[in-house]
Amino acid sequence: MASAITLSSGFEMPIIGLGVWRMEGKSIRDLILSAIKIGYRHFDCAADYQNESEVGEALAEAFQTGLVKREDIFITTKLWNSDHGHVLEACKDSLKKLQLDYLDLYLVHFPVATKHTGVGTTASALDDEGVLEIDTTISLETTWHAMEDLVSVGLVRSIGISNYDIFLTRDCLAYSKIKPAVNQIETHPYFQRDSLVKFCQKHSICVTAHTPLGGAAANAEWFGTISCLEDPVVKSLAEKYNKTVAQLVLRWGIQRNTIVIPKSSKLDRLRENFQVFDFTITEEDMDKIKGIDRKYRTNLPAKFWGVDLYA
Repeated sequence: MASAITLSSGFEMPIIGLGVWRMEGKSIRDLILSAIKIGYRHFDCAADYQNESEVGEALAEAFQTGLVKREDIFITTKLWNSDHGHVLEACKDSLKKLQLDYLDLYLVHFPVATKHTGVGTTASALDDEGVLEIDTTISLETTWHAMEDLVSVGLVRSIGISNYDIFLTRDCLAYSKIKPAVNQIETHPYFQRDSLVKFCQKHSICVTAHTPLGGAAANAEWFGTISCLEDPVVKSLAEKYNKTVAQLVLRWGIQRNTIVIPKSSKLDRLRENFQVFDFTITEEDMDKIKGIDRKYRTNLPAKFWGVDLYA
């Protein structure tokens, strides 16, 4: 199986990447340099993660020391909700922090515009009742056309969406001049979302799984959710293939033709997560995993926003 997927924009995106959400600033340098040495060439960032500057310092060191060339690395970052009316400025701010001349992929992080809090700040403005201040004056279509302008001026190679459902994705296809190359969504064995994945792939939109392992301990801590890594079917299949449960689940994601971006701050896990190209899950076993779908979302921003955008 190929180690990259060719996007509708014509650029190749490595099929496995490293997500930097919740990575502590001081440890990022060593983690990213170690990941590059292991073989990672794809890093998934976001303005909201508040660590673009630290990522940028690590990448600059990697380029300056000759560890890797810029053209060999695929960098994704994301437009935050409060910057929908300030797309160009937000993109330039991310580029400055990442110390890059261009982004490989820029995503609309969530399909909602919120009250502007200043470019570079990603606090979510809440009203007196603790509910997200949604800006009803900016449409997703307006945001998307501003994203397209970034491609025209050469700041971004590919653009895409994140956390969009079938209806919002369909709308984006209808009004776009440049079609979204990627939709980054939560998907894992407990939340397979076959209809959305198939719809995107049918329309040449690559799907990236932003929670490919179901969030594991981190989401259990934040949202009180359970992980598919504890499922007996997954455990037994991992044993059958002599792989860890994480490796089996990542391989399942890859065999669905989705990009996977597992997050880890542990060096041994970084290595483990990258070792998924030396085995293939049979169709019969892929069907077994299909049978454990719980339609169970583990990433629940409503906890912080007082409103469920997925309702």
